[in-house]
Order: sequence, then structure tokens, then C-alpha cells
Amino acid sequence: MSGVRYAHIISLIFRPSYYPTVAFAVILTMTYLSLLPWQFKLWLLVVVYLFTVLIPWIGIVLYHRIQGWSRAELRLRHRRFIPYLLHIVSYACCFTILKNTHIPSFACALIVASLMLQIGCIIINVWWKISMHSAASGAAIGVIMAYGLLWGYNPVWWLCALLLLSGCVMSSRMVLRQHSLSQVLAGCGLGIICGFIGIMIA
Repeated sequence: MSGVRYAHIISLIFRPSYYPTVAFAVILTMTYLSLLPWQFKLWLLVVVYLFTVLIPWIGIVLYHRIQGWSRAELRLRHRRFIPYLLHIVSYACCFTILKNTHIPSFACALIVASLMLQIGCIIINVWWKISMHSAASGAAIGVIMAYGLLWGYNPVWWLCALLLLSGCVMSSRMVLRQHSLSQVLAGCGLGIICGFIGIMIA
């Protein structure tokens, strides 16, 4: 299998929109939230998936069909504003629902961090294209660092795994010629900052 094929697979599996759902699955399994009834945990995962993956995806598909743009045209920097905005609105709705359900703040903070990342990317994207894939992988690193600090545990093994993952994601974006080295590094750096701050302030 060629390197380009591997890069396509990595980019597909580690899409930015999947991270919140995976993160919620982890905290619902590895924290005291695992004591919640399985029906409620399933409901939480469905809500997070709907508002961070399915609804934004449907909105973007409808948007680019209305505009008559191909998927390649939608990747152009100046045409990414509306897709980012759709994600921001959907994530904000998700946060509101979780907050009104009285989900602990450390869990809601995952959506806060994601919102901060989306807003940061949309601002930077006005002037310069940045890698959202890399930003999402960087945010996972920032989140783990923040949780380690808040809960007083050593996340070294998590960090090693996530650094390896982030490196693979950034490499895949460059192999596919979607981003330059500076764009993936900037994305990862922004993700680490937003992930860390988002957890700490929420």
C-alpha cells in the first residue's frame, strides 16, 4: 500500500469532527461518569455525535450542493467560512444542551475547547489557510495536559500516544498536499493552546 493511500486512511479516520465523540466516550468510560446508567451515557454520546458530526456534515453537504461546488472547491480557503460557521453554531447548541442537562463542567469543557478551536481557525482562515486536522490532533494534546494538571496525574503515556498520532495526522496532510509544513505546525500549536485553555477555564 502506498504512502498516499495510508495518508488518505489516516485523514479519513482522524477527521476533526470525530474527536469530541471519542473524547466523551473516553471520559464516560474512564472517570466516575462510568457509574451513570448506560442509557444516559448512550444518550450523551448520541447528542454529541449529532451536533458535532452529523448535523454539521449534512449542513455542509447541502451548502456545497446549493452552491454547485465540488468537494475540491470547498477546500479553498475563502470558501471555508460557512462550513466553519455551521460547525460553530452546531457546537454551541451541543454545549447548551449539555449544560442544561447539568453535565459536569470538566465534560462540557471538551465542547468549549472545540468551540475555541473552531473560532480560532475561522479567524486565522480569513488571512491564511490552516490545517484543521492538525489543530484537532493538537487540541487532544492540550486537553490531556490540562486534565493531568487539574486531576494531578501524570499523562505521559497519553501524551506519547497523542504526539505520535498528531505527527501521523500532520504528515498525512502534507503527503496529500492539502497543507504546508507551516500550516500543519500552526494548526497543531493552535490546537494545543485552545485545548489546554478550554479545559482550564470551563
